[in-house]
Amino acid sequence: MSLVIRNLQRVIPIRRAPLRSKIEIVRRILGVQKFDLGIICVDNKNIQHINRIYRDRNVPTDVLSFPFHEHLKAGEFPQPDFPDDYNLGDIFLGVEYIFHQCQENEDYNDVLTVTATHGLCHLLGFTHSTEAEWQQMFQKEKAVLDELGRRTGTRLQPLTRGLFGGS
Repeated sequence: MSLVIRNLQRVIPIRRAPLRSKIEIVRRILGVQKFDLGIICVDNKNIQHINRIYRDRNVPTDVLSFPFHEHLKAGEFPQPDFPDDYNLGDIFLGVEYIFHQCQENEDYNDVLTVTATHGLCHLLGFTHSTEAEWQQMFQKEKAVLDELGRRTGTRLQPLTRGLFGGS
């Protein structure tokens, strides 16, 4: 099924082709390539607005995930009854926020891939409200990113900022 990447901001240049190719591989690694997925790139103003509306947090952030199948347990796959239900949901990437959070030694496009992978894990029921949930999510992200590295030659690490709680 389709992967749609929309760039709805003009603050930070986005190279969609490399992001698309890596997220297509991530979808195959996770076994969810038959599900639709939307990735929407937005600036700080828009991610802050979405964060305020849906999470009651009036600050910009790196990623917000909106699952189509809301009650999955960590690692469960959706079980669609109808063709239109082959949808994972949408991931909003706060690309301006992500860009400004990058360390000097980090490649911005790699950080986008890691952040989108984090969002995709959220769509599959992973959370990090407790340390145990964070550990489970971290291990999943690490396994996926390690396999992505084997397939592409990149060395990516899961998100670790804030340990657990939050986004």
